[in-house]
Amino acid sequence: MIPLNLPSFEIKVSGTPQKPKIFDFLRRKYVTLTPEEWVRQHFVNFLIHHKGYPQMLMANEVELKMGDKRLRCDSIIYNKVLQPRVIVEYKAPSVGITQHVFDQISVYNQLMHVDYLMVSNGLQHFCCKMDYEQHNYQFLAGIPDYKDI
Repeated sequence: MIPLNLPSFEIKVSGTPQKPKIFDFLRRKYVTLTPEEWVRQHFVNFLIHHKGYPQMLMANEVELKMGDKRLRCDSIIYNKVLQPRVIVEYKAPSVGITQHVFDQISVYNQLMHVDYLMVSNGLQHFCCKMDYEQHNYQFLAGIPDYKDI
């Protein structure tokens, strides 16, 4: 896997060279190591160890239902009373962060109605704060600390 624009950490891998796996400490199990999963594990580690996000208030691969359609949020961050505050969408480093990515996360937000949306491909990271009264959002200069959301 390629180096990312995120701090390194002690990575646990298993499996075979043909089917490598990485340990997801939020789900407490080994999962298939894809480029997107490489980004997810690095970004989650960054949020917990560098931005003060409580591990106990984070979840990966959260299923949502929209009518008959089932969707999966890559990560959701909750507040202390377990209300969703942030949706995080990950892409492989080879995938650019485009309007399409924000359209995708916006669909999830129609169901969740969170305060912040984050997107990362491991090389670029974006965070925007939702303003539901003005029906818009504001991009932040960086990823905020948990205490600031």
